[in-house]
Amino acid sequence: MIAAVESVRHRLGETLFSRVAGEEGPSRRDRIHNAPGPRRFAPDSPICRVHGDASMFVGGLRALLLQSLHPLAMAAVDQHSGFRGDPWGRLQRTSTFLAETTFGATADADRAVAVVRAVHSRVAGLAPDGRPYSANDPELLLWVHVAEVDSFLAAHDTYGADPLRGADRDRYVAEAAVIARALGAAPPPTTERELADCLQSFRPVLASTAAARAAARFMLVHPPVPWTLRAPYAVLSAAAIGSLPRWARMPLRLPYLPLTEATTVRASGLALTSTIRWAMSA
Repeated sequence: MIAAVESVRHRLGETLFSRVAGEEGPSRRDRIHNAPGPRRFAPDSPICRVHGDASMFVGGLRALLLQSLHPLAMAAVDQHSGFRGDPWGRLQRTSTFLAETTFGATADADRAVAVVRAVHSRVAGLAPDGRPYSANDPELLLWVHVAEVDSFLAAHDTYGADPLRGADRDRYVAEAAVIARALGAAPPPTTERELADCLQSFRPVLASTAAARAAARFMLVHPPVPWTLRAPYAVLSAAAIGSLPRWARMPLRLPYLPLTEATTVRASGLALTSTIRWAMSA
C-alpha cells in the first residue's frame, strides 16, 4: 500500500514538474541546486521559503492577472510574448528564471539576469493607444516586480505551508528587491509598507484594455491545459482571483464573491496546494 501511494506521488510530482519546468526540468533543477559557489540567499531565507512553496502556483497566476492591468506592460506581452502560442514555454522560462535567481549560485543568477536584460532590449513598440513602450523601462520593470512580489506574498499568506511573520515579511520584500535592481527596475520597495505604497502609486495608470481582458479569458476560461487537469486548474484560478484586491477585478471582468471565496474557494485551494506540495516533495 505504501509503495503504491509513493508511486502515485512520484508520477503526480513528475507530471506537475514537467508542466512547470519542461522536459529538461529535472536536469535543470539539479544544475541550479547543485552548482558549486556561493548563493545570494540562505536556504532558510524568506525568499527561498516563499519561492519554493506550492503557493507559487496561485501566486504566479495572480501576478499575471495583476500585471495585465498596466496598458504598456500588457502591450509588450501581447505583441512580443508567445504566451498564447506557447504558454507552457513561457511559464517554464519564467519558473527557471525564478529558480536560478532565488536558489542558484550567484554567478548563475547573474547570468540569468543578463540573458533577460538582453531579451528585454529587443522588446519595444507602440501600445494600441499610440504610446511607446520598452521592456527595459525602469518603471515598467518596477510594475512587473511589485505585482509579482505582492502576488507571491498574498498567495503564501493564504496557501503557504509556513506563512511569513513579523520581520520576515520585510526581509522577503528586501530580498526580492535585489533581483529587481539587477534587472534595472526603478528603486524597488524594501519593506511590506513600501510595497503597498508602491502598488497604490501605480493605480492611476492601470486600466481595462481589450488585451488585458483577452489575456484573462485565455488564462481563466480557455486555459491551455489538458482536460484531465481542468478541474485542479479551475481551483487554482479561483484561488488566484480570490486573492486579488477588489479594485483589480472589475477591469478584468472578474467576479467578487466574498462568502464563497472565504469558504469553498479557500478550502479547495488549501487542499490542492497541499496535494501539490506533497507530490512535488517526492
